[in-house]
Amino acid sequence: MDMKNAASTSIPSPSLLSSSPSTLTIIPPSTTTSGSSSTLSPSSQSPSPSRYEAQKRRDWNTFGQYLKNHQPPLSLAQCSGAHVLEYLRYLDQFGKTKVHVQMCPFFGLPHPPVPCPCPLRQAWGSLDALIGRLRAAHEENGGSPETNPFAARAVRLYLREVREVQAKARGVSYEKKKRKKPAQGGSVPSSSDAPPSTGATSA
Repeated sequence: MDMKNAASTSIPSPSLLSSSPSTLTIIPPSTTTSGSSSTLSPSSQSPSPSRYEAQKRRDWNTFGQYLKNHQPPLSLAQCSGAHVLEYLRYLDQFGKTKVHVQMCPFFGLPHPPVPCPCPLRQAWGSLDALIGRLRAAHEENGGSPETNPFAARAVRLYLREVREVQAKARGVSYEKKKRKKPAQGGSVPSSSDAPPSTGATSA
């Protein structure tokens, strides 16, 4: 065998090599079939956070920004239940839920026939879920459960008041209904058994 043929047989195939400035490493061939890869995708190596966790992180960052922009600026340690109530009232300006005043002819109607000038507010369900996420985020970021401003009694009372006011103004019930047990034949309960939607509506 001449030198040219010897050189060509002693060097592995280029498809099995990965070179770096100082080393040359032999990569074993893939055992998968053509069209597939044995390399793990980034998503399988580090799963993305759940929708709840992502929303909780956004809510926490937004609240932190609110404290920085507060006059005077507040630290998390200075934050109290009163400041949380301030924040919830501040969020009302971005609300999309029509809350009828008592003088409105549509007060107590869930589906008004025409628009009215009543104010838009944050829906009770949205505020209740927000406080739940912020309460959890506070403790996950080193806060003590005993001093958690989002668990303050004043905040709970405020949320209860918002729920009652909106239920009367919008003519909806936020009470959870007990689901009826399906019949022996395995029939599925009708949609009337499900609690009414508490999502934002507009009149």
